[in-house]
Amino acid sequence: QVQLVESGGGSVQAGGSLKLSCTASRLRYSRYCMAWFRMVPGKEREGVASVDPGSGDTHYADSVKGRFTVSRDNAKNTMYLQTDSLKPEDTAMYYCAAKPGTCTSRPTDYDYWGQGTQVTVSS
Repeated sequence: QVQLVESGGGSVQAGGSLKLSCTASRLRYSRYCMAWFRMVPGKEREGVASVDPGSGDTHYADSVKGRFTVSRDNAKNTMYLQTDSLKPEDTAMYYCAAKPGTCTSRPTDYDYWGQGTQVTVSS
């Protein structure tokens, strides 16, 4: 059974940084798009960043461009999200997700999801 496990969340003040990790198991990792989504209660799940298999092309939501950096290490089956200059509006549960092939922004396209890691940013 495929598992995605996130870590690295926490509470920081505005302007701070966190580095999130997502490690996959039982997955042909190098063939999968890996993505980060986030969700706040009462709102729809939002795509944050993703990284394509093969090319390693990255994609970002406009709200995080220039502040967040997504990367992947295929040898470790792990994806990272470096979050800098955090804002209170970045507060959310962050989920990693995987789908075969190139990345999309639609959560329904993703086959596998982690349990999430909470990021809380105080002003």
